[in-house]
Amino acid sequence: MAFSNAPRTPMPEQDPVIRACNFKEVALGYTEEQAKGEAARCLQCKNPLCVQGCPVNVRIPEFIAKVAEGDFEGAYQVITSTNGLPAISGRVCPQERQCEAKCVRGIKGEAVAIGRLERFVADWHLAHQTSHAVPMYPNNYRHVAVVGSGPAGLACAYDLANWGYSVTLFEAFHTVGGVLVYGIPEFRLPKSIVGKTVEELRALGVQIQTNMVVGRVFTLEELFEQGYDAIFLGTGAGLPKFMGIPGEELAGVFSANEYLTRVNLMHAWEDGYDTPIPASRSVAVVGGGNVAMDAARCARRLGAEVHVVYRRDQAEMPARAEEIHHAMEEGIQFHFLTNPTAVLNDGNGRVKGISCVQMALSETPDEKGRRAPMVVPGSDFVMDVDTVIMALGTSPNPLIRMADPTITVNNRGCFVVDEETMQTSREFVYAGGDAVTGAATVILAMGAGKRAAKAIDEKLGGNRCQLH
Repeated sequence: MAFSNAPRTPMPEQDPVIRACNFKEVALGYTEEQAKGEAARCLQCKNPLCVQGCPVNVRIPEFIAKVAEGDFEGAYQVITSTNGLPAISGRVCPQERQCEAKCVRGIKGEAVAIGRLERFVADWHLAHQTSHAVPMYPNNYRHVAVVGSGPAGLACAYDLANWGYSVTLFEAFHTVGGVLVYGIPEFRLPKSIVGKTVEELRALGVQIQTNMVVGRVFTLEELFEQGYDAIFLGTGAGLPKFMGIPGEELAGVFSANEYLTRVNLMHAWEDGYDTPIPASRSVAVVGGGNVAMDAARCARRLGAEVHVVYRRDQAEMPARAEEIHHAMEEGIQFHFLTNPTAVLNDGNGRVKGISCVQMALSETPDEKGRRAPMVVPGSDFVMDVDTVIMALGTSPNPLIRMADPTITVNNRGCFVVDEETMQTSREFVYAGGDAVTGAATVILAMGAGKRAAKAIDEKLGGNRCQLH
């Protein structure tokens, strides 16, 4: 295999002016020639640090070598031996902080575009597949309930079904996908991609029940009574946080979760749907993570002038650099070192603005290496907006822990688990993803679902495949 010293292959994208007015996917994907050219940049390291940086341990050099050879289906088979959701992770995984951060080529230049190649391979397979996957092992007549169909639940269900388990997936909403469908916008992750992943799960034999709120319709005890041998809780973190400042009760103040759910799951951006969402003139999005970027970019596409308000500087924003860059290209205004102190009332119970202060970062970092933001005296000002979206993080929904108090949670309401097996304080009940960590990344949730599947299989004594 000949190695290339060419620069990193850019991702083709929609023009910022055009995409700011539509919900079509921003990144257009590599062509076959672009993918092979980028794959040729991989040095095929004997000790691939990139694999160590991947939460689901994709065999990265092996799949990239297949791409370079033009064997795209072979590359797909390599990836899916450890990652059943490559079309999703290739789009939303923060590769620049994980696998690509450890790429040797990145030491003196630009890392190999591992995520873009993963996406290409998955998309190529979806465009050319002639049949669905079949389980790797025959039915072992063991039954597992997976509660929640976000990335943790999907990954857990995929592995267990592959290993011969009868899996039932319970989803509280009417649509399968969890945060992948209600939280991540169409322009980052098309819902058709999630739908095709769900089709693969059905082909593997996974039974799916929607509109099923476990903790209300069934308790965990009742699931065991119905014959399930183990339960995995991938219920996510959908309980929003607010600042606790005056005026947050006003009409026109949203949590990012609510705003994104109205847009993404309830199709507020499409003609023909009656989902209520304000026709905002000017929107302030408070926060600096990926959810804040998603909310801001959705509001921009709905026609508003958008301001992102963040109390630290740009270097400390937790959002992916790519998402910040895209938001700036789309005309979203950023107000760094700025913090709201109150939401202002127009006299009729609606938002007319937010009162803010300027911040400065302390000289001394805290134990996490971050400098604390401090108020600059006399820096108060008012921002003229009619909508405020709070994107300050989320915590797990308390429904299941209220229905089953035998399961231990921490002071943030997250399930306490054994980090290796993901088992909770109740035997045969496992948990993973945001329900354990609080709001985190899709790929970390997938990794937790896979660890739980492995532990469930070992606990129940099934014939687990030898790919782990």
